[in-house]
Amino acid sequence: MLDHGAPPHNGGPAAPQSEGVGMRLMRRKPVERLVAEGGRGEGGALRRSLGLWQLTMISIGATLGTGIFVVLGEAVPKAGPAVTLSFVIAGLTALFSALSYAELAGTIPVSGSSYSYAYATMGELIAWVCGWCLMLEYGVSVAAVAVGWGEYLNELLDGTIGVTLPAALSAPPGDGGIFNAPALIVVLLAMAFLLGGARESARANTVMVLVKIGALVLFCAIGVQGFRSGNYENFMPLGMAGVSAAGATLFFSYIGFDAASTAGEEAKNAQRDLPRAILLSLAIITALYVLVAAVAVGAKPWRQFTDSEATLAQIMREVTGQSFWGTLLAFCAVVAIASVVLTVLYGQTRILFAMSRDGLVPKVFARVSPRTGTPRANTLIVSLFCGVLAAAVPLGQLADATSIGTLFAFALVNVAVVVLRRSRPDMPRSFRVPLSPLLPALGLGFCLWMMGSLSTVTWVVFGVWMAVGLVFYFLYGYRRSRLAAPAPSEAK
Repeated sequence: MLDHGAPPHNGGPAAPQSEGVGMRLMRRKPVERLVAEGGRGEGGALRRSLGLWQLTMISIGATLGTGIFVVLGEAVPKAGPAVTLSFVIAGLTALFSALSYAELAGTIPVSGSSYSYAYATMGELIAWVCGWCLMLEYGVSVAAVAVGWGEYLNELLDGTIGVTLPAALSAPPGDGGIFNAPALIVVLLAMAFLLGGARESARANTVMVLVKIGALVLFCAIGVQGFRSGNYENFMPLGMAGVSAAGATLFFSYIGFDAASTAGEEAKNAQRDLPRAILLSLAIITALYVLVAAVAVGAKPWRQFTDSEATLAQIMREVTGQSFWGTLLAFCAVVAIASVVLTVLYGQTRILFAMSRDGLVPKVFARVSPRTGTPRANTLIVSLFCGVLAAAVPLGQLADATSIGTLFAFALVNVAVVVLRRSRPDMPRSFRVPLSPLLPALGLGFCLWMMGSLSTVTWVVFGVWMAVGLVFYFLYGYRRSRLAAPAPSEAK
């Protein structure tokens, strides 16, 4: 049945004229219909080829990127040696939302992630707002991360063959260049893997994830040789305020753990594996972050940390006395960023796939190639858009706004898990958030707190983005929504 909706009719996707605008905006899509439509696209279906290992690597690939390679230089001066505690606090903050994601991913195993969860619990308008936020989180962050890839590529080229790309070809207009060619190249490389199929791109991502995990383990093995216990004598020099400030900064290093939820329609056993992949990836990432931070502060007095992007490379050079390690870390950063571009681009295409199937964005995004089982046109359009955005547009505050879009989506997921518990208490759940609604409420509170700590400019950019999204919805999605059309089983 349809929550808040009129019975299906035979006149196509348009809603009955007697249905009010308010009722239509609040109409929810039944979970059974979401699941029944899973994998179906225009002209073909997505292939279920991903197991627990690949799903976990997707979440790690989207999360473990430039953050840990550059974040210590910014966070340590705020917290001192207690930065390890800041990582734990940030990880716990992420955990509250991850628990909600895990329950909903196991209950509603579809590609739309928080967009689909909102559609099933809070109605079409809120679902659209959530999906629009996810476009900001995934689409723009692909472009922002791709820009960073060019910087590390230059560092790697300089350390290996002694040359760098000219500024005109490695930065967009407004940032000292004409066209950022490396940013476009890394997006196109990711596109090529995605067009080959979900299984093939998952394999490539797994290799890249293992490389960057290996790099961090290698850093710990080398850095521990310079460990000095005296560096921890004044553990919390700036008090809990410093620990909290660093924790807020570090939280954004955890964004991406939800990427596995976008693979719900390509997982072999989505209800079992999605919750496990989300929580397992967060546990692995938190353990790596805390270990790297502990070794780094033990090897280098906290007052000597700066906001340099090469903090880990500097520590390895100081411990070994060799420049080789800086070049090695640059190589690993190039691999790490490429993995983030690949997995985040994957997530963006699958979210658009779900929104297109619901009629809220054009049909082209739901077309599936029968040969590869992938949304080829979707992948091409999104990749070219993100690649050109990264290569030709200075992102500025728009890139910063990805954080607020992510936090807004996380907040909605924490609300959705409580709403679904109350509206459908008997629905089978492969994972349940413990101490609900307390933990989801804490997740919501932390998200709102972090959103409130962002700059006014970021809020203005976010407001403009949302206004554009609402205009698009009322001009296109509102009129073409398929929610009032018969479900597949009803149409036969």
